[in-house]
Amino acid sequence: MVNIARHSAMRRLLPFVLSFAALQGLWQFARGGPVEFLVVHHFTVQPAVALINWLTPDVHAQALRFSIAAIGGGLNILNGCEGIEALFLLLSAFLVAPLPWRARFLSLFGGLFFVFLINQARILLLFYAYRANRDWFDPLHSLVLPLVVVLSVCAYFYGCLYLTSNRCQTP
Repeated sequence: MVNIARHSAMRRLLPFVLSFAALQGLWQFARGGPVEFLVVHHFTVQPAVALINWLTPDVHAQALRFSIAAIGGGLNILNGCEGIEALFLLLSAFLVAPLPWRARFLSLFGGLFFVFLINQARILLLFYAYRANRDWFDPLHSLVLPLVVVLSVCAYFYGCLYLTSNRCQTP
């Protein structure tokens, strides 16, 4: 039984890696164009600015292309900060997941919102950390929050697998 499970996992690993690499390659190809502007400015920076201004209206944050500008310190949303890698990780995982196509689609659709929310929370935390104590920014940005994002995406994926497998086993 262990060999069958190991073989099944290894059979899914190569398509997972290849799909993730292909998505990353396509994203790099789209850099500097209208798709990147749509993802970074409209779906990342503008919602973050709206949340910042809702939480702390006295900050008067503004969305300037790929930056959150505010008196007292802002934030640049650079390559990798838009959360697209986490989305690609989830998309590649659901592509090879042993789930019915309907469950994959519904789980991935929910995952889009989940990744968006996790990334917005990460951006807000980085924005406020930078303003509160700039010494916190580098460890949060380079180690803690990327790990939290990846672990959260993995937890979401395994939660979907668990819920779907339990639903499928119920008589």
